[in-house]
Amino acid sequence: MGYYLRRTAQAVLTLVVAVTLAFVLFRLMPGGPIEAMRNRMIQQAAASGAGINTERIDDMVQLYTGIEPNQPIYIQYVNYLRDIILYQDFGESIRYSRPVFNILFEAMPWSVFISVYGLALGYTANILLGAVMAYKEGTRFDQSSTVGAILLNSIPYYVGAIVLLAIFAYNLEWFPTGGRYNTDLIAGFNVAFMVSILRHAALPILSSFIIGFGGRALAMRGNSIRILGEDYLRVARLRGISSTRIATRYVARNAILPMYTQLMIGISAVFSSSVILEYIFTYPGVGWYTYGALKARDYPLLMGSFIFFTTVTIIGILVADVTYGIVDPRASTGDKNEAF
Repeated sequence: MGYYLRRTAQAVLTLVVAVTLAFVLFRLMPGGPIEAMRNRMIQQAAASGAGINTERIDDMVQLYTGIEPNQPIYIQYVNYLRDIILYQDFGESIRYSRPVFNILFEAMPWSVFISVYGLALGYTANILLGAVMAYKEGTRFDQSSTVGAILLNSIPYYVGAIVLLAIFAYNLEWFPTGGRYNTDLIAGFNVAFMVSILRHAALPILSSFIIGFGGRALAMRGNSIRILGEDYLRVARLRGISSTRIATRYVARNAILPMYTQLMIGISAVFSSSVILEYIFTYPGVGWYTYGALKARDYPLLMGSFIFFTTVTIIGILVADVTYGIVDPRASTGDKNEAF
């Protein structure tokens, strides 16, 4: 129990440190977002011919960001954290004039939907392909699959996304070119609406599927070949244990273990890549809003997105930490000489 508490405390501390650094860097950088917003409002007031009321401008900056510009930075930070923790108040988006929490809360399930399905399908296919390549080592299938895996792994995912969009959406018109679903349909648990969701998510999921495809298959192939050469497998064959049991209980289980932590950390990589993917497919998830916030210098929405991505990353690593001992009983959970 102490081990899990320590890991959880470390994860919370890491999240607080990451948010603190991001907050300080945003605030202290020359021409930071708060100062830029304040100066833009002053210029707009001057251009309109109206008098410049600095108190009103400061109130508007505080309304959008939840930060009082004239307060010391440590008080701004404490108030910012207080609003997030107690009231789930991340400020108001400058671009959309809506609370940041509502925007991210609505967009998060859609990003999770396409990211998790793409990651799960990608890992499953890679593990199966890598295992078959290892059992077929040296054959024509192994050689051609290795070349194909290296080729796919060397193609950037956003290039694949653009190619898929051009071929299947614009040329063949099999899938929509953007959006999360057909807005002409009645939203709910009906077949037409569900099919619309799947058709709109198909290309983003397929793009997530090919992220890193090939590299993981090669890793699985290498792990499996190493396991197949172990002495205890020869002993298992001499004892008459079936090939199926050797493949599933001994080879697959031990070969997957090194990839388990990569899978958990890969969740954060998939969410990070969703910023570009969702923009390419015009899929309004968290990544799509983050890209828009970057372009519009929408500081409250950008900070909210950063906290979201950081939280997902830390949770992924924490889950990998606390479950590794369950996946591999040889690993210690709390011993001073941890090996993972």
